[in-house]
Amino acid sequence: MASHNLAHIKIGDLEVIGYSVAGEETVVAIPQLDVCFDIGKAPDQIIPINNILLTHGHMDHAAGIAYYLSHRNFCGQSPGTILAPQNLLGPIREIIDAWGRLDGNKVPANLVGVKAGDEYQIKPNLFARVFPTKHSRGSVGYSVIEKRKKIKPEYAGLTGPQIVELKKQGIEIDYPLEIPIVTYLGDTKYVDFSQLEYISQSRILIAECTFYIDEHTGRAEAGRHMHINEFAALIEKLKNEHIIVTHTTQRTPMWEIRKILKEALPPEKYDRIILLMDKR
Repeated sequence: MASHNLAHIKIGDLEVIGYSVAGEETVVAIPQLDVCFDIGKAPDQIIPINNILLTHGHMDHAAGIAYYLSHRNFCGQSPGTILAPQNLLGPIREIIDAWGRLDGNKVPANLVGVKAGDEYQIKPNLFARVFPTKHSRGSVGYSVIEKRKKIKPEYAGLTGPQIVELKKQGIEIDYPLEIPIVTYLGDTKYVDFSQLEYISQSRILIAECTFYIDEHTGRAEAGRHMHINEFAALIEKLKNEHIIVTHTTQRTPMWEIRKILKEALPPEKYDRIILLMDKR
């Protein structure tokens, strides 16, 4: 039996599963891409996923690291890979070592420290690109990008042997093409992410919007989270086909969140919104 009642969202050939309530737990996975953004309390459903992309070290986003790694080892799986802000690697290693001593077994792990601008290869043509956010020291977000090569228009009609001959002559017949599939902002205050095309053009955007009431603007500022006013301003500038909203607060009922979003966003933007916790 699964350990969590996770949300399930189907978008084309991708499935987004997760749970995200501010201050309680956040874990969002896309099994087909073999990535899990943040790890929450490590629900059973994400244990088979090989790549954990951690945005920051707050407990509600990172508490399950040791269990994830230990359970994979117990099940005979290879050590999971955890991408995390570089400044968190030391504390994470300490946690893993301490749990290993408590458990009586060494916990194998593949820890990768990242910073803004880094890329990590997930699959032969799939990469996680790291960008900065404004939440805690070193916090980051991730875009998962497919990289292909596309033949240049002037060579599109050539036969196989002709293409081979051009390659022998050292002629570049193709050009690199990047397809941003999904972007996960993690916890962050407002940043104009439209300045980064791979975020603006991502097919799926997974973004926090924590606070919705006017009286909560101070809470949003203090916690470096997004308020609906900032979220609406950000979404207006982006071109994503699907926008999944995470990290909603329990201070505001889901029906009221839907109502406020509908009032704050133009119809064409609101129609792209999916509330993660409304899909459980």
